[in-house]
Amino acid sequence: MKKVLKNTALLVLSIVLFQQCAQQRTANKSEQLSQEDTKTTSTNAELDPESGLHLDESMFLVKGQCTACHSAKLITMNRFTRDGWVDKIRWMQKTQNLWDLGEAEPQILDYLEKYYSPEPQASRRKNLENIEWYELKN
Repeated sequence: MKKVLKNTALLVLSIVLFQQCAQQRTANKSEQLSQEDTKTTSTNAELDPESGLHLDESMFLVKGQCTACHSAKLITMNRFTRDGWVDKIRWMQKTQNLWDLGEAEPQILDYLEKYYSPEPQASRRKNLENIEWYELKN
């Protein structure tokens, strides 16, 4: 009986140690990948590695005001015009208890408009002109 308990204890201890090693290796690998991603994105798009927001003088203001209530991903995944961002801010003030942004609001809106406004869409080609159409015959 003692031998079975001893073997069981050793087995449990081995499993726990194995899991801890695996978690540590996963954490180290994730950290390496994160650092590589940060190097790549910061040189290409100059993003804040913590939030993913574009680096700018106003980024800390936006980060401080917005991420107090929600993730920065809520900003980065949306695209609005300046008026659209104003509407979102007003909605948050009415329904989510967002405080008055005061003198910071124009600076926040400038930042959001600069980096998170709708991207231009490819437009249709110009209409064809001076075309001599012909009738198809059966």
